[in-house]
Amino acid sequence: FDRCLVATGASPAVPPIPGLKESPYWTSTEALVSDTLPERLAVIGSSVVALELAQAFARLGSQVTILARNTLFFRDDPAIGEAVTAAFRAEGIEVLEHTQASQVAHMDGEFVLTTTHGELRADKLLVATGRTPNTRSLALDAAGVTVNAQGAIVIDQGMRTSNPNIYAAGDCTDQPQFVYVAAAAGTRAAINMTGGDAALDLTAMPAVVFTDPQVATVGYSEAEAHHDGIETDSRTLTLDNVPRALANFDTRGFIKLVIEEGSHRLIGVQAVAPEAGELIQTAALAIRNRMTVQELADQLFPYLTMVEGLKLAAQTFNKDVKQLSCCAG
Repeated sequence: FDRCLVATGASPAVPPIPGLKESPYWTSTEALVSDTLPERLAVIGSSVVALELAQAFARLGSQVTILARNTLFFRDDPAIGEAVTAAFRAEGIEVLEHTQASQVAHMDGEFVLTTTHGELRADKLLVATGRTPNTRSLALDAAGVTVNAQGAIVIDQGMRTSNPNIYAAGDCTDQPQFVYVAAAAGTRAAINMTGGDAALDLTAMPAVVFTDPQVATVGYSEAEAHHDGIETDSRTLTLDNVPRALANFDTRGFIKLVIEEGSHRLIGVQAVAPEAGELIQTAALAIRNRMTVQELADQLFPYLTMVEGLKLAAQTFNKDVKQLSCCAG
């Protein structure tokens, strides 16, 4: 061949826990097609899929326990994990932080998990610890294609691998595992494989986790910015300062803006809110267009919308929003 595209996707990861492979555990595939509702559901993992399904089953009536090796959202701003953990516990979901299963047994229709916090029993066990790229059987090393420690194909912004004639896109690569990223990558790979020159810039890639409240992020967290040597300033606006949240009688969560010190350019937004996903694209566009926090604060936002919270959060850099009247510009 002259050009080749690898787009083999990824499969649910299965941790090497003694007894797990011999048990009838669920991955997200089995959980989503089940026609029965378990009275007790144990969830190994704190991935996006783990949290979304855990809350879904809890609201359907299952007693849900999450085993998190670390804390929830431990790679993100700590306030995100704290807010979601509090929301989960408030509706009866048990979140066991810093907890791992060392043994899994299945006897008489019941799972028995040996954990660092004692024994846990459940009717069903969902394993959702992430997804592993489907690359192991491809013999990519023979083709001179580099993969990382997780088996993901390393690509550049043009979807090119270390072999100039082989391209890759989607969850089998080292890009974030989102369907819209995979679609954009596939399109650009096709363009480049046929003589074009298209790049995929992920610096302002929005991400949404569909828990309730939702989690939405784009750009840098403060820790990520500091890791890259960027000095920052930030403000966090709790939702009891957002008129839409007050009207909804649901003020769980916050909106946090991260700016570059000196230039005051917006470089990151983290939001936990029932409608966080509906505001994050506006933040992404602001970051993409290199807006300063003052330029964002000066924009017109419609009153009584959740996205108005971005303007209010931007205003907190030089105003006390609690002292502002309704719709104050």
